[in-house]
Amino acid sequence: MEQAVPLIFSRESLPPAPGWLARGLAAVVSLTCLTFLVIGARLTPAAGGTGTHEQLGMPPCAFLERTNLPCPACGFTTSVSHFAHGNVAASAYLQPMGFVIAVAFAATVWVGGYVAVTGRPVYRLLGRLPGRGILIALLAVAVGAWAWKTFLHLSGRDHWPP
Repeated sequence: MEQAVPLIFSRESLPPAPGWLARGLAAVVSLTCLTFLVIGARLTPAAGGTGTHEQLGMPPCAFLERTNLPCPACGFTTSVSHFAHGNVAASAYLQPMGFVIAVAFAATVWVGGYVAVTGRPVYRLLGRLPGRGILIALLAVAVGAWAWKTFLHLSGRDHWPP
């Protein structure tokens, strides 16, 4: 007696692998994010929670100097530097959006490296992510992080350890 084969979806062939151009682009993106993390590791995080970018020859934050309020990006470099030094708690505490950016850099290093080395696509995984939901969540984190950074600055807690 012949057993019925269940009807399931199966591809007859795999999707095409990324070409050399796509693999090269993935390598460039991966190395760019790695470069930002390495720069963060080479910097000394500012004790005051902001100003680490000044070690790169950039001027102090004009918004902070004029208003005594941090700008939306104040503390990003300090946060990434703490993350690159392995101090995840300080990174998340001092600037939550900077922490999210550092995590995204680290993930991109691995994903880009995976695509560049193996030639396997990740678009099926990325296609499953709800783009609009992620964008709204990132916007909410950015606004909340700015409010948090402002609170820390005005309350005098804008330093690590707290």
